[in-house]
Amino acid sequence: MDKNTKAINLMKDNQFEKAAALFSEVIEEEPNNPLGFINFGNLLLHVKDYTRAQRFYERAVEIDPYAATAYYGLGNLYFEESIYPKAQENYQKAIELGLEEGDVYYMLGMTLQEQEQYKLSLPYLLRASELDQDDEEILFQYGLSLAQSDHITDAKSTFEKVLEINSEHSDAHYNLGVIALFNDDSKTALHYFKEALRIQPDHHLAANGKQNIERLGNNIEE
Repeated sequence: MDKNTKAINLMKDNQFEKAAALFSEVIEEEPNNPLGFINFGNLLLHVKDYTRAQRFYERAVEIDPYAATAYYGLGNLYFEESIYPKAQENYQKAIELGLEEGDVYYMLGMTLQEQEQYKLSLPYLLRASELDQDDEEILFQYGLSLAQSDHITDAKSTFEKVLEINSEHSDAHYNLGVIALFNDDSKTALHYFKEALRIQPDHHLAANGKQNIERLGNNIEE
C-alpha cells in the first residue's frame, strides 16, 4: 500500500495528524505530482482550514492544469464558503476535464440550487442520479429542482422513487403531501403529512401542512 493510500485510510479513521505527516512525505518525495497536493487539500478542507486547502489545490493546478480532482476540490471549498459562482466554475471545469462521477454532477446541481437556478440544475442532478442510482439524496434533490421548475408530475414520480429506496424518507413524504395539496387532494396530502410526522415528529413543515388541512375543515379520516 503506497503512502497516499495509507494517508487516505488514516483520514477515514480521523487520524488527521498522521495522515498529514504522510501527505507531507509524499509531497517531499514527489514535488511534481499533483496527487499529494490534492489529497492534502482534501484533508485541510475536511478540517475547515480553507485558506491552506486553497493553496494546495491551486499548487496542484499549477503542476497539472488538467488535474480534474483539484478543480473538484476547489469547487467543494468554494461551496463550503458559500461562494457559489466560483464553486460552479470549478465543478464545470472538473467535468470538462473528464471527471465523470456522480459527486461532481451532484455538487454542481446543488450549487445551482443555492443560486435558485433550478432549471439549470436539472441535467446535472439527473446525471448524478444516473451515475449513483441508489443514492436517495441525489434523487430527492432532483425531485426538489423538478418541483421548483414546475415539473410537478415528474417531481411526484421522483419522490415516489425516493420512497422505493427508503420508505422512511420524511421529506419525500412531506413533498408528496405538498404536491397532493397542489392537486386538491387533501386526503392524500394528509396521509403524507402524517407519515412525515410519524418518521420525524419534529417535522414542522409537515405539522403545519396537517394543521392547515384540519383548520380548513378537511380533516379526513383515513
